Amino acid sequence: MTRWLVFLCLALLGGAVLAADPLQLPRSDHGFAVSATAWAASGGAEVSLELADAVALALRDNRAVRSAYLERIAQKFDLRVARDHYAPQLSLKARYLGNRNSDDHYREVQLAPAASLLTPYGTRLSLDWAYGQTRADRAGVHYRDGANLMVIQPLLRGAGREVASAPLRQALLAEQLNRLVLKDRVAEVITRTILHYRELLHAQEQLHIAQQALARAQQLVEVNQALIAAGRMAAFDKVQAEAEVAGQELALESSRNQLHASRLALAQVLAVDLATPLRAVEKVHVQRLQVDTAQALTQAEALQPAYLMQVITGEQALIELQVARNEQWWDVSLVGGASQTRQRPGNQAGWEHYVGLELEIPLGDLSRRQAEVRARVAVERQQVSLAEARQQLQRDVLTAVRDSQVRWRQLEIAARALALSRRKLEIEQEKLAVGRSSNFQVLSFESDLRHAQSVELDARIAYLNGQAELDRTLGTTLESWAVALND
Repeated sequence: MTRWLVFLCLALLGGAVLAADPLQLPRSDHGFAVSATAWAASGGAEVSLELADAVALALRDNRAVRSAYLERIAQKFDLRVARDHYAPQLSLKARYLGNRNSDDHYREVQLAPAASLLTPYGTRLSLDWAYGQTRADRAGVHYRDGANLMVIQPLLRGAGREVASAPLRQALLAEQLNRLVLKDRVAEVITRTILHYRELLHAQEQLHIAQQALARAQQLVEVNQALIAAGRMAAFDKVQAEAEVAGQELALESSRNQLHASRLALAQVLAVDLATPLRAVEKVHVQRLQVDTAQALTQAEALQPAYLMQVITGEQALIELQVARNEQWWDVSLVGGASQTRQRPGNQAGWEHYVGLELEIPLGDLSRRQAEVRARVAVERQQVSLAEARQQLQRDVLTAVRDSQVRWRQLEIAARALALSRRKLEIEQEKLAVGRSSNFQVLSFESDLRHAQSVELDARIAYLNGQAELDRTLGTTLESWAVALND
């Protein structure tokens, strides 16, 4: 009877050793409700959260994302201002004066609307009209008005579409930079959310491992008691198993504390109440990711925000150099215009037409030369920076691809080591049942199993995180998650 009791205890202990598929993290099948009302109605129960829900919630409420979109409001208005620079500019000036001197008392009204236009070719057009009225007690009423039209077309300095439209082209490049910055920030938030979510998964699974280890330690104590009752073990040998129970209780408390910290970190990224009891429930199926290195490099050069920022910055430096060189030329402009004036009483009116050339030659002004030297140096420095950025991108891609391959091999080895550790512990437990082993040996193999479980869990999370980091390196995070910048 006692022998059957021993084997029953060993069967219970062996059942606790066997676990689920080592390549799949456990989760519940509850859905996720993103509303705060649902959280409040949960009454303190855990809130189940899948990874896709976490990413969606982070993109909706994360403070860094909201701040980036607020900044885009001002940035898009900056582009609007740059475009408006080539639209007609209107102004209106008016004045009313009341004057008194020793001879008379009069009131004067002046009105002067004006319009100007700068074309992308550097042509400047201006049209203004002035109206004045003076009412004096003795001199009576006098009217005067006149219009003036002037056209200036630069022929050297400031001439041509490339130079005249430089501010707009710079603004368009700045807009591209701003969109890349937004894309990079959103990708960073997505990656951080994934990593914190996986940290929560890791903490939950680590807690599960600690609970299993404590259960096995408690069952070992029960087996020891059965063996002692059967006279097959000395009573003092049970101390080792009881000490193991105390150690596993301590490890369990540490795992619970780590789970709490992981929940807080994820809640902060999601910008939700820190008291929300989040629980990661994603079913993670680990599949090997095959990546072609050459294709990955091409993709990174086309999509990676940090690298593309360097490319655009180089284009901006070239435009600055082009403008600085143009500033070295003489200012030769074709000038033409017409003006008309009229006064009443008297009905005096007259027209004037003119056309000619205007020339300005700077003498001894080194500031223009200084701007060109600085612009040329900036272009050369940017070329160096771009070469460094390209090499750094290649290094990051090669490292990320190789890390993915190495982590997969580590995961396979860790899964195999875990299965062998389970089998090794089962065999040792069977040997203990027939008196061919000791508590010390069983506890040693139990420690090996816990270590193998932790290593396999770390390898799983590291491989999954490596996929997210590879996406970030290639600049494909938004594409992988089908996120469109609502900009």
